[in-house]
Amino acid sequence: MSLETRVMTEMKAAMKAKDSVALESLRAIKSALLLAKTEKGGAAGLSETDEISLVQKLVKQRRDSAEIYTQQGRQDLADPELAQIAVLEKFLPEQLSEAEIEAVVTSTIQKVGAEGMKDMGKVMGMVSKELAGKADGKTIAGIVKTQLAS
Repeated sequence: MSLETRVMTEMKAAMKAKDSVALESLRAIKSALLLAKTEKGGAAGLSETDEISLVQKLVKQRRDSAEIYTQQGRQDLADPELAQIAVLEKFLPEQLSEAEIEAVVTSTIQKVGAEGMKDMGKVMGMVSKELAGKADGKTIAGIVKTQLAS
């Protein structure tokens, strides 16, 4: 089932349940999908990878907003953002643990023959492609830096 179909089904359920947080999150996905389709010409539609990266972008935006609100002591504004993240994450593949990410990074470093921080771009490119949708880029970057520095 495509992301758009899943979102529409969930929207109907959220409307019936009068769940405003879920509804707002789902409308954000629907809006982003519509914008992406019209931006690319709309003829072919979006691939599953494009859909996943689109939802990841929405989650990241909300995470960043929640972090800023929390730093400024505005928990009243951070809580709705965090609630929306929970709704949006239902549409992402299961995220890998740090240990699983470390294993992939280690094997990639060995494959590439990376020797230091100068090879970070190569390693990040390969790991990011392999773990697309399954891990946060910030987490991957932190693990790669740690392993290349040692």
